[in-house]
Amino acid sequence: MRTPALPRTARRRTLAGVLGAGALAAGTLVLPPSADAQRTATRPPPRAASTAARDPSAGYRPLADSTDRWWKEGVVYQVYPRSFQDSDGDGIGDLRGITQRLGYLDSLGVRAIWISPFFPSPMKDFGYDVADYTGVDPSFGTMADFEELSRAAHARGIRILLDFVANHTSDRHPWFEASRASRTDPKRDWYVWRDPAPGGGPPTNWLSVFGGSGWTLDSASGQYYFHQFLREQPDLNWRNPQVRRAMYDAMRFWLDRGADGFRLDAYPHLVEDARFRDNPPDTTWRPGQGDYGRLRPVYSTNQPEALDVLCEMRRVSDAYAAKDGAARLLIAEIYAPPAQLATYYGRNGCGAQSPSNFGLLGAPWNGETVHARIAEYIAALPAGRWPNWVLGNHDKSRLATRLGLPAARAAAVLLLTLQGTPTIYYGDELGMRDVPIPPDRVQDPSEKNQPGLGLGRDPERTPMQWTGGAGAGFTTGTPWLPIAADVGRVNVEAQGADTTSMLALYRRLLALRQTEPGLAAGGMRLLPRQGPVVAWTRELQGRPRLLVLVNTAPSASVFVLRRGDAQRIEGPDRKQLLPIAGTHGRPRALLPVHAITLEANEAVVLRVQPLVR
Repeated sequence: MRTPALPRTARRRTLAGVLGAGALAAGTLVLPPSADAQRTATRPPPRAASTAARDPSAGYRPLADSTDRWWKEGVVYQVYPRSFQDSDGDGIGDLRGITQRLGYLDSLGVRAIWISPFFPSPMKDFGYDVADYTGVDPSFGTMADFEELSRAAHARGIRILLDFVANHTSDRHPWFEASRASRTDPKRDWYVWRDPAPGGGPPTNWLSVFGGSGWTLDSASGQYYFHQFLREQPDLNWRNPQVRRAMYDAMRFWLDRGADGFRLDAYPHLVEDARFRDNPPDTTWRPGQGDYGRLRPVYSTNQPEALDVLCEMRRVSDAYAAKDGAARLLIAEIYAPPAQLATYYGRNGCGAQSPSNFGLLGAPWNGETVHARIAEYIAALPAGRWPNWVLGNHDKSRLATRLGLPAARAAAVLLLTLQGTPTIYYGDELGMRDVPIPPDRVQDPSEKNQPGLGLGRDPERTPMQWTGGAGAGFTTGTPWLPIAADVGRVNVEAQGADTTSMLALYRRLLALRQTEPGLAAGGMRLLPRQGPVVAWTRELQGRPRLLVLVNTAPSASVFVLRRGDAQRIEGPDRKQLLPIAGTHGRPRALLPVHAITLEANEAVVLRVQPLVR
């Protein structure tokens, strides 16, 4: 689900305000190792007892940190099921197809897969319009297929995360059909219904992300219902306790069947202002930017009550972790500045373990921006909370399209060596690009409702490229979206045999996370930026210290270890640096610590190595 970033007029703290003048002058930011790696657990203080009646987080105690190790030290891989693997030749990927490709995911080094919605749906928004939270849409298979996928994945040590569409249902969901039937129906209040404005028309000026008003008139009852997205996606009323109980039961349904957690779709949209106040205008909006951006959604998104719901969801998932000692992960889709994003970790830690960090998704690829985004995010993290990094997903143009292939290789090093949990979008490990979609093949409602504005998401959702043959190894039939023209060289089969390929780079980096625990669980120090070069160290007690250098420029750059930085890297003994991984795929000799030359878009991982005398 596309959830737009907050309007550009929304105030963001300056980096100096976030870090303090001293931190900026020093140029370094430090994150400790994971609590489990240190064999310690961070325990936030309890809330005052007086808040217990209104704060679901009062008295909350996180489970032991060891329960989190699988997701903190692992890598999440997003599978868009319609496009991953078709097992029956109908041109649409399915659950059996995912099961067939588990060997590939295992060999890649993936430890968790996030699967976009496969629940029964009219497919107005390709599964993000759910008609039944406890079933499987026939286009994706059966419940038995899911159970087999869960069994087979777990046998390989791969966890399953489901995309939970909490904000809204399909208008074909029995709940909404009952709600719409009568003003007096018991489920009327399960959705957001309002009378027309005093002068007629929609109750507020709230807009739909997909264009136009967020309100649709039901002529039979004379009231409007609210929908943050399509009119076929009415918003649930999360202020209703019955709705909450029903949705928590849906979560339990899948947790009982082996789900290891959820990605919570469009989470900031979950609760709206109780007073139904109009959103203010965004004075920076210009024609051609999409209708939704005309207003700042301060009353239709990011309401404080959403944090209460998130805590209740966390208590549901924690109950399963308490039984077997393995955390159930909650990832919340949050497009927000770091300071606001951090609130979704929850009061007392009773929130999402991993509010999605999109700070680098779509950011300009230059040293100044990349360094600033990393620094601001690190500074905003609450104490004891674990970072995460996202460079691609089903709503945004592909990484290789945004940056170009050379920079996309450097970005892969960044993604997989920063401290935190990385998420890989399927096909990014091949360097797949956006595919132009002819007008007669357009599927996405974003493009259909607002054509020509570049809002369509079909280009980044095209079939996975397994082979260079017909159907790309994805299907024996006609694929639901076109296959890329470069499939002959950009595919798993071809790149698997090429040690210089993008796939080979991803495999080396993912293997390195296994052999160098400091990359998965170690602490991190962000070093001062030097021109286009962004640098950080990773360290775990008892393991070699690592230095990562990323040159964001399309030309060669030199990184000089300043005296203070060299002392931290070298220690008391004389040292040199040993390259152990990098974008350019050739072995390099030991490097001196005082100056390191990086070629255009080169990124390298270096191990601190005692000088051989």
